[in-house]
Amino acid sequence: MREELLYHIWKFQKFERDGLKTHDGEAVKIFDPGKLNGLSGPDFFNARIQIGEQLWAGNVEIHIRSSQWYEHSHEVDSNYDNVILHVVWVHDAEIYRENGTVIPCLVLKDLVDPEVLQTYRELLEVRHQKINCENEFGYFSDFSLDHWLERLYFQRLERKSEQIEKIFISTGNDWEASLFILLFRSFGLKVNSESFGKIAESIDFNIVRKLKGNLFALEALFLGQAGLINSVENYGRELEMEYSYLQHKYSLSRETIPTPQFFRLRPDNFPTIRLAQLAALFSNRSALFDEVIKASDEKDIKELFQIRISEYWCGHYNFGKTHKIRTKSLTDSFLDLILINCLVPVKYSYHKKMGSEDQFCSNLMMEIKAERNSVVDLFNGLRPKTATNAMESQALLQLKKEYCEKNRCLECELGASLLKRKPKYH
Repeated sequence: MREELLYHIWKFQKFERDGLKTHDGEAVKIFDPGKLNGLSGPDFFNARIQIGEQLWAGNVEIHIRSSQWYEHSHEVDSNYDNVILHVVWVHDAEIYRENGTVIPCLVLKDLVDPEVLQTYRELLEVRHQKINCENEFGYFSDFSLDHWLERLYFQRLERKSEQIEKIFISTGNDWEASLFILLFRSFGLKVNSESFGKIAESIDFNIVRKLKGNLFALEALFLGQAGLINSVENYGRELEMEYSYLQHKYSLSRETIPTPQFFRLRPDNFPTIRLAQLAALFSNRSALFDEVIKASDEKDIKELFQIRISEYWCGHYNFGKTHKIRTKSLTDSFLDLILINCLVPVKYSYHKKMGSEDQFCSNLMMEIKAERNSVVDLFNGLRPKTATNAMESQALLQLKKEYCEKNRCLECELGASLLKRKPKYH
């Protein structure tokens, strides 16, 4: 038995309630089990319970064994003074208040349907190949799945919003500078996200504002801070000279910046190309954030990212190695990733901070195709077309990382529903 299951049993009242009595034989009627407390203190707040002839309002503490009250030193913690009922699986000790009176104890061991316990064991104690509910995932109702995926997406969006808020504060509440950092991280993709983020953080965005319209200088700045300039030929030597000038002028340091990696990346994702594209973007748009916020649909946003990189990078992926000329504009699939991972969260965070609503985020995410990755493939394999759009694929990433991998099945609407499928009690 685990406490998390007892929380679930108490929260959803999954036990026989007819003729309910405390361990001492007093009648119990539960009007409200209270609200689960995720912080320190009693497990459930603001319960309303009648014990004998007295109606109580207060808190409920839950343990596997009643003696855990003393093991956890609750008897010396004033936060537990207002506990009106001690709910346990096994009663092995009397628990007393500071004034010497006994705290009423409700024992659940003989009140819970064995099917609930069996379902719990099958869900969380049996070894599974992929996820705990892999055998049941295909049978959840469409309504239940859609409702939970929507909630999961906004959980993920909230988590990203918290990260954006930290960056916003670090830039002195400058949204343009914040977007600059966030775009660098996104352009770096998973392999170079950290390195690209450090590059952006090392550059005062006012420098970028001053260099607007100067593509060459921005290339030198970004590639120089990345430590990627190679003077193997003239263009590299010219960039190196420009970077040396900028580094001295603006007192730039790159000591804490990890060198971007090329390993296992497709040429179009080489850090040299992505930094050249960022240079092209910011040489044309130093007030990009304002334009993103004003954009009303996907087409408007993607038009902001129609860029033309410098002639050198149209024929190179790295210094000194030529290839057939290609424009290397940002592809639709890449821009979808930027929208999903950067621009939509930024717009959401901005409107949340402003106290306004923007349906753009939800509407756009449902229009973008679902991402292709191992997590989405896993769920689509268990249930065809689980993810048909970006909102659903993002929700599945949240589900896998925050619930499946952490065995938080009883906090998952789908997992918890399995323990409620055949309600015996009412």
